[in-house]
Order: sequence, then C-alpha cells, then structure tokens
Amino acid sequence: MATKKYTVTLPEELAEEIRSEVGPGAFSAYVTRAIERQREHDRLGELVAWMQEGGGPLTEEEQAAAAAELREIEQWFEERESRAQDVAQGGAEAA
Repeated sequence: MATKKYTVTLPEELAEEIRSEVGPGAFSAYVTRAIERQREHDRLGELVAWMQEGGGPLTEEEQAAAAAELREIEQWFEERESRAQDVAQGGAEAA
C-alpha cells in the first residue's frame, strides 16, 4: 500500500506515552491501526443507522448477535496489534 506523510497534531502527553510503549519506529504503525479501527467503528455505525431506517430498531437477539460480532472484530484487532508488536520487537532484537 502506498503511503504519504501527513502532519497531525496530537496531545503531547498522549503521543509520548504511545511512543514510549511502542518505540519511535512503530509510532506511525500504531496510529495507522488506531485510525483503521476507528474507521471500521464508524462504518459499523453507518450500517446500523441504515438498517434501522429500513427495518426499525434492532431486536434483543439482533443486538446480541451484533455484540458478538463486535467482540470478534475487537479480538481480531487485538491479535493483529499483538502480532505487529511481536514483529516490531523481533526487529528491534535483531538490530
């Protein structure tokens, strides 16, 4: 995937906390993953709104199914982040 450099303003304390946890080389990857996750969350919200317009409010069963799906998505992101951290740590150890 092609990349492009952007300037983003973040609270300094938050940025430094993240940088100290992931290391300076993994900061961009961390921010990218956070934006991807937020975008997926936004898309799910848009889908729910669209579905409610056409079919009314969700039933309890539909809400439970959606909650289960959300847990699966969150687990996927956690596993992906863990793998990325393992790769970043492996790369740091090899250097």
